[in-house]
Formats: sequence, structure tokens, C-alpha cells
Amino acid sequence: MDLLRTSALVTALSAAEHCLGFLYRILLSRTLGPEGLGRYQMALTLFAVFSTLSASGLTVTLSRTLASHYARGKKNAARAALSAAVLLALIASLTFTLLLFALRPLLKGAFSDAGAAGLFYILLPGLPFTAVYAVLRGSFWGEKRFFIYSFTELAEETAMIVTGVVLLVLSPLALPKENLAAGAVLLSHLVSFALALGCFWARKGRFCAPGKQLGPLFAAALPVTAVRALSSLSGMLVSVLFPLRLTAAGASSAAAMAEYGIVCGMVLPVMHIPSAFLSALALVLVPEFSECAARGEKEKLSALTAKALNAALLTAGALLPLYAVCGREIGILLYDSARSGMLIALGSLLLLPMSLTLITGSLLNSLHCEKEALFIFLAGTGAMLLCVLLLTGELAGGALLLGMGAEYTLSALLSLAVLKKKTGRLRSGKFALKTLIMAGSALLFGLSLRPLLFLHLSFFPALLLTFLFVAAAEAGLMRLLRLVRFQALAGRFLPRAHKARPRAAQGGK
Repeated sequence: MDLLRTSALVTALSAAEHCLGFLYRILLSRTLGPEGLGRYQMALTLFAVFSTLSASGLTVTLSRTLASHYARGKKNAARAALSAAVLLALIASLTFTLLLFALRPLLKGAFSDAGAAGLFYILLPGLPFTAVYAVLRGSFWGEKRFFIYSFTELAEETAMIVTGVVLLVLSPLALPKENLAAGAVLLSHLVSFALALGCFWARKGRFCAPGKQLGPLFAAALPVTAVRALSSLSGMLVSVLFPLRLTAAGASSAAAMAEYGIVCGMVLPVMHIPSAFLSALALVLVPEFSECAARGEKEKLSALTAKALNAALLTAGALLPLYAVCGREIGILLYDSARSGMLIALGSLLLLPMSLTLITGSLLNSLHCEKEALFIFLAGTGAMLLCVLLLTGELAGGALLLGMGAEYTLSALLSLAVLKKKTGRLRSGKFALKTLIMAGSALLFGLSLRPLLFLHLSFFPALLLTFLFVAAAEAGLMRLLRLVRFQALAGRFLPRAHKARPRAAQGGK
């Protein structure tokens, strides 16, 4: 299966997962409210720190290690590497779980909200299962078993949503809604672990002595883990600093938590919609990148980089006008919150740097650029924290969006510079210019059209027509600027309508 079709398959599964998760997020926002959603998001952010420390670096490192071993025909070394990764993940996750439960009385002061602390300890028993699950998915990734990789993630999301709906909507349990939502997350971790292990055994996978793979794998995973752990820690730090800075500016504790819930629980899920496609593309490209790097195929690396960057630019460029023009109404429609809609419209400017950062970060990891990635992360995080510290009092949730914009823009520019050095050249300059022309033109068209439609039509018909007209304008501009060749794209997936007929037999017996 070629790169485009494989990406399409993975994208379909990823899109289904993101769609289900997005719908569930709407349910959570309406069930928990902004304050409860902020508390729930804070607990998930803290859990993500220890999940990252336990296995995140191992997942990426194992995938590229397996790709490299299989490219050289070293199947025994690949099996030993997988066993080493599972052992390391188990040791780390069990250590964190036991320590955090043992030190629970001493850690009360570490949480800015007591309710968030309770939710975190509901999630904590799932840490060892999440860690091993992440490693097993890393093995599927490295072996290019993309369907299993994506399917297990979709199953995890489905388990969480089904359980969450049952507990939050149908269950008569007289427990806080946030606790029930956290319980649904815990159950989804158990389901995903069982499913991944079942898939591993079904394809006759087995573990063995890690041998000499333990040390090299740990050393290779450590820089990636450090970068990702720092990223998770920065997210946790922001979740603590932002409410504190807002209360220092005069807001109540409940209002500060609600504002955090609006940004992180309502706005960011909408901003992350492009990741459904881009994460699928990165999933397919990373093993390919690792193999090309192992063979020294620099020209192919450059070509793959151009494809990835063009996909990121086009995805973000297509969504930017839609978010900017319809963002306010999207927030009202999804969350019944005009505040979230205003922030969605403002956050549309995040899409381009966010998409570029997502795809370039994955490519740099596959090229063993851990030191460069660490420097890029520190620079971006510094910009983010400065915005939160200095601007939260004046801009409230806007300070978070501005900080993310500064972080993603700086990270994208530095990552592109490193990619250019590693691959020889970047071929996406002309494509980027065309994408900006398309997005800018569609944005101006939408901003001109929107007031007329909302003046003469009711809310939903006006929103729908605005969305459709802007999307149609984008499609026309994409074709005019040759950003997408729709006929060629359809030909990759649709069977030809007519097949060449065999030549008539000439003569006869």
C-alpha cells in the first residue's frame, strides 16, 4: 500500500477517534460546566506528566529502533528491544504509582485545587497499564502495523466515551460528575491495555530476555523522555500559574478555574482538529524516515519532508478562514458559550504554527535530533510562560492563546531550520506562499459575506451557509492555485470507470 493510501486509512481511523472524542468533550463541557471541566483537565494534565515519564520516550525510540532493526534484518534484536522497553516502562510506572500513593498526605499542598487532586488519584492506578500499552503501540508503529496502532487508540477512546455516557447520563450514582468522568478514563486505560496485549499475542508476538538492548534503549529514550516530560511539566505549570495569576488580578477562584476550563477544555479541542490528519501522516512517515536515515537516502528524506510540510500547510490553511469567520458561532453551537467562540476565532491564527510544529517535531525525532528538539522546546516554553506571567491579568484566556502562538511560531521556525540542515533543502516555500494567498482571500470573502447572511437569516442557516460558501471559495482557490489536483487525488482512491478492452481477435480458425 503506498504512502497516500496508508495515510488515508490511518487518517480515517484517527478522524473517527477525534470525532468521537470531540463529541464527548461537548458532553463533558455541558455536564461538568466550565469549572468542573477545568478541574478535570488539570487532573489529566498532571497524569500526563507521569505517563510521559513512564513510557513516552520509549514509544518513539522503540518505533524507530524496530524500523532500523527490521531494515537490517535483525529480528532477534527487535524482539529483545521490545522486551527491554516493556521492562523499563513497568519499572518506571510502578515506582511512580507506589510512591505517589505512599506520599499522598504530603502532596496535598502541591495541588492548587483539592478536587483536581482527588481526580488525579482516581486516574493513577491506570498508570502501569497505560505505560505498557504505549510500548506495545510503539512496537506496532515500528513494524508498520498502522491499522492495529490506530485501531487500539480508537478502541480506547470508544471505551472511555461509552463508559462516560453511561456514568454521566444514565447512571443513578450520587457521585460528583468529575469523579465519574475520571473513572471512565481509568476504565478506558484497562480496555486499551487488554486489547493491545491481545493483538500482540494474536500475531504470535512474544517477549524474550532484553540482553544488550536494555542500556542502549534507555540511553536513546532518555533525551526524548526529557523533552516530552518537560513539555508535560510546562503544561502542569501553566495549569497552576494561570489560575493564580488570574486570581491575583482580582478574579475569584471559581472564575479562574472556569476560564482555564474554557480555554483548555473547549477551545483547544477545536484547535487540535488538524492533528487528526497530521498525526496520522506522522505515524506513517516516522518509520519511513528512520529507514531512509539508516540507509543515508538524503534526497528521499528531502522529498518526504516536502510532502509532510505541504500537508501541514494545506490542512491549517483550509481551516483557518473557517475558524476565523465562524468561530464565535461554533462556540455557541457546540458549548453554548460565546466566550469560547470568541477565543476560537482568535485562536485560528494558531493553526499554521501549531500544525508545522506537530509535523516537524515528529520528523526531528525520527532523525535522532534529541538535543536540537530539547533546545527548541526550551525556547518555545520560555515564550509561553512569559506570556502567562505577564499578560494573564490583562488578557485572561487570551494570554494562554498568545503564549501558545509565541511557542508554536518559535518552535516551527527553529524546527524548519534544523530540518533544512539535516535534509539538505526545504521545497515548500512556493507552496506556503500559495497557501497563505488562498487562506487570506477566503478569509476576506468570509468576513464580507458573514454580516449579510446573519442580518437576513436565523442563526443556524446563516452559520451553515457561511461555512459552505467559505469552503467552496477555498476549494476554488485551491484548484486555481494548483494546491490540490482533485482529479489526480480521486484517481488514487477510485477505480477507473473504464478499463481497456482486449483487442478483438484478428482472423479465426
